[in-house]
Order: sequence, then C-alpha cells, then structure tokens
Amino acid sequence: MGQTLLQIEDLHTQFFTSRGVVRAVDGVSLHIDAGETLGVVGESGCGKTITALSVLRLVPEPGKITSGRILFRGRDVTKMEDEEIRDFRGSDVAMIFQDPMTSLNPVTKVGFQIEEAMTAHNRFSASLAKTRVVELLKRVRVPAAETRVKDYPHQFSGGMRQRAMIAMGLANEPSLLIADEPTTALDVTVQAQIIQLMKQLNRELGTAMMLITHNMALVASLCQRVVVMYAGRIVEEGPVEQIFRSPQHPYTWSLLRSVPRVDEARKDRLVSIRGLPPDLTNPPPGCKFHPRCPFVVDRCRVEEPSLGEVALNQVARCWVLMRNVKEEDVAAAKASALSIEAAQKLKADAEAAAAEVDSVAGS
Repeated sequence: MGQTLLQIEDLHTQFFTSRGVVRAVDGVSLHIDAGETLGVVGESGCGKTITALSVLRLVPEPGKITSGRILFRGRDVTKMEDEEIRDFRGSDVAMIFQDPMTSLNPVTKVGFQIEEAMTAHNRFSASLAKTRVVELLKRVRVPAAETRVKDYPHQFSGGMRQRAMIAMGLANEPSLLIADEPTTALDVTVQAQIIQLMKQLNRELGTAMMLITHNMALVASLCQRVVVMYAGRIVEEGPVEQIFRSPQHPYTWSLLRSVPRVDEARKDRLVSIRGLPPDLTNPPPGCKFHPRCPFVVDRCRVEEPSLGEVALNQVARCWVLMRNVKEEDVAAAKASALSIEAAQKLKADAEAAAAEVDSVAGS
C-alpha cells in the first residue's frame, strides 16, 4: 500500500430529468491506494453507487458525468475512448453488483459466464480460461467446483451466486474490485462467510477494494479507511478505527449509534435519524443535513461548510463538530430514543434541551 491507484477529483454526476437536475454526485474527491480496502457508507440515495458507476463510466441515462477527473494510475477515465474503456472495465477495475440473484444470466451455465468474462477481454486463451474457471470457484470456496461449473444460476444458493460473482470479478485479476452491497439479501451466516472470503482475497491477491455499504459492521471488519456520504457529498473521511472511536460529523455519529452492539449492555434504545434524505433536485440551503440534525445551529441553515481537517488524517464537513457538543445536548438527542423509564432518569436540564431539539427538528 502507499501508491495511489484511483484518484477521484471534484466529481459531479447529474441526472437531467423532467423534474430538474438531480445532483447525484456533487463534488466528490477521494483516493484508493494499491491493496487498500476503502468503505463508502451512507443511506440509500446518498450517491455511493453512482460514484462507483461513474468510475466505470456506466452511469445510466439520463445521467452524465458533467465535470471532474477520475484518474486510474494517472489515466483519466472520463477521457478514454470507447475501446479503451471496454478494456478498462473488467481488466483493471471490476464490479460486483448489488443483487447476486439477478446479476447472472439465468439461461447460461455459471462456468461459461465466468469463462466468457475472461475471453471477452483477451486476457486468457479459451482453453486456459476453461481451466481457470474451476480454480476460481475453488478459490472462492464453492464446493465440488468441478461439477458446479456446469450448473445454472437457479441451482446455486444465494451465497453461492455471490461467490460466483466474486469469482467473475476476479477472473481477469483486476487491480481494483468494487463491491456494491456484497452481502445484501444474504442470511447472517452466509454474510460472515463472504466477509471472511473477501478479507482473505484482499490479503492473498493484494487486490484493492471499494466496498459500498450501509452496514457499519462490514466496514469495521474489512476496511482500513471509510468515506461517509450524504446528499451526494462526502461529509466525513478517515481511518476506520478513528472514525468509529471519535466521529465528528453528527450524521456519522447518528449512523454509528443506530447500530446494535453485542459487546456492551445497552440501557437505552438505538438512536434514529429523523426524516428522510433531501430531494437532490432541490436540496436545502446551507448544510444538507441540517433539517435532520439534532445539533443544528443558525449558521448551518444558511452557510454550507467545507470539508476540513478535524484530526490527523480525518476530515469532516460540519460547523458543529461532535467534540464541541455539550454532554447535555448529546443526552437530549438520545432522549427521543430512550424508553420512558430511562427518560425519567434524565435531569431537568437534559429534558429541557430535548424539548428544544425536538422543536428544531420538527420545524
């Protein structure tokens, strides 16, 4: 690690619709080093998947990359010719799409689909590709790989289909693997197996990964750094341990405290984030999170903060950093998620603060 593999600079991807321009990715800048696993987290609709599709220039109509640069080993992906981008996809960067149930062709054998991914890019001869299919399925822990290559997708379980998609992604030995919600629709035990598999592949092959997810536990298990997105923008970025230990943006703080933990006894309910993400055709003025933020101040409503350094290797986009929030305000923000019995134990000043926060959030 250390050498930058992918560099995204001030990326803007927009959708031109009858309702207006949807600013799906609004000035995103990030990087991924060789061999690194980067987590990109946030709610649905925050721009995670569109950022990944922009890297591969697969943004669906009526979407378009309007400005910014996507540098892969120094080459600007946005300026590649059609033939170059076809070689780039699958060979240099591969993507595991969100739903393994629908990503495979139901009328074609799994082995042939993986084989076709190799021969299409001319990385391997037809005979070598045929022998590599079994090796790839064994590598992703598909049992009886020699016979399963002849099976159709409907004969695979959800977990096996996801393993087949990972094998297809690794078929051409890409330098970067983009995984979009790789554990969606899988049960908990299979999720754990997929996590362990991806961790092992990253360690053995040195493949860099961009993990798109809303599962914070998955980020903690796999990633070295994490990018938190909201309303098409990055609101916080830093090393995983640092972000988990000391989140500075209220959105990151809320996401982490909405996740159940088994390593501590909780006496209060999980914190919920009120409201919905903004309409990206008409986003609110100021900070895009301010209508839902329990720590909002007047400045948040009129002036948008820039992404600034808040600690070593950690940046956040916020006027009210969590380290500056008073304890009673934090208690007030949690109050709406507490049980009645626990809420009665709060002091009078915390209850007053809770009422003030509730009135602001409802306005």
